[in-house]
Amino acid sequence: MNSVMRSLFPILALLILVGGIAMLATSGMPTTYGLALPVWALVLAMIAQWLGFLHAYAFQTERYYDLIGALSNIAVVVFVVALAERADARSYLLAACILFWALRLGSFLFLRILKDGGDGRFDDIKPHFFRFLLTWTLQGVWIFLIQLCALLAIGADSTENGLGLFALLGSCCWLAGMLIESLADWQKRQFRANPANDGHFINVGLWAWSRHPNYFGEILVWIGVAVIALPMLKGWMLLGLLSPCFVIFLLTKVSGIPLLEERADKRWGAEPEYIKYKNMTPVLLPKAPRKA
Repeated sequence: MNSVMRSLFPILALLILVGGIAMLATSGMPTTYGLALPVWALVLAMIAQWLGFLHAYAFQTERYYDLIGALSNIAVVVFVVALAERADARSYLLAACILFWALRLGSFLFLRILKDGGDGRFDDIKPHFFRFLLTWTLQGVWIFLIQLCALLAIGADSTENGLGLFALLGSCCWLAGMLIESLADWQKRQFRANPANDGHFINVGLWAWSRHPNYFGEILVWIGVAVIALPMLKGWMLLGLLSPCFVIFLLTKVSGIPLLEERADKRWGAEPEYIKYKNMTPVLLPKAPRKA
């Protein structure tokens, strides 16, 4: 029993934390059956992930992890837009940004895992019920938190005439992020498809400007979404600005750059060319390549 409780503790703590954020951020918002729409979105995201987990654990597969994440992102924002009392042009713009992003990234990740046959990050996790459940729970939290600013803006009970400067600036930022992320992913896929590059690290195209240009693009996407949503965020709704902060923290400190840098160091850390590349290329913020 004690071991079960220890295993459940991080999951329960995570749910309490994100639930508290959801309730605070939606204070004073219109409710449907006792809860604001963004809170219902959190419930929907978690149920979808737990159903996905049951299948994944039973068949010991992570094949549909990213696909379910993408579909859940789409379902959440469509759900809130469909039930919002006063959805306006800003609401539809935010929904369109998220839908396009989810379709692009979700299809890319799903096709990649089909080609690779699996994701090695899950090999040691899949056999353990609670550890595997935690990864699916984390995905539900991720879905909710990255969309929080958009969900709050869409579910707000007030509208503004026109879109304005914030929508224009945010859209430009989102578009730049999408282009950078999509191009970086395409360049990496093309690089790996060339047999001559087997076993080599990528250092061409955008990857000569940054060691993780796709993550830089991802960060721009969610900063753009937050800027578009900002005029609608009042009081506790400003907690929605956790969205881009969460993305930045996740990619730079937790599951993004640190893991990939560690993996790259283990694989190429002793190679002079990689050492040279690492010393001359920024880890995230792009910078024009320079000669040694």
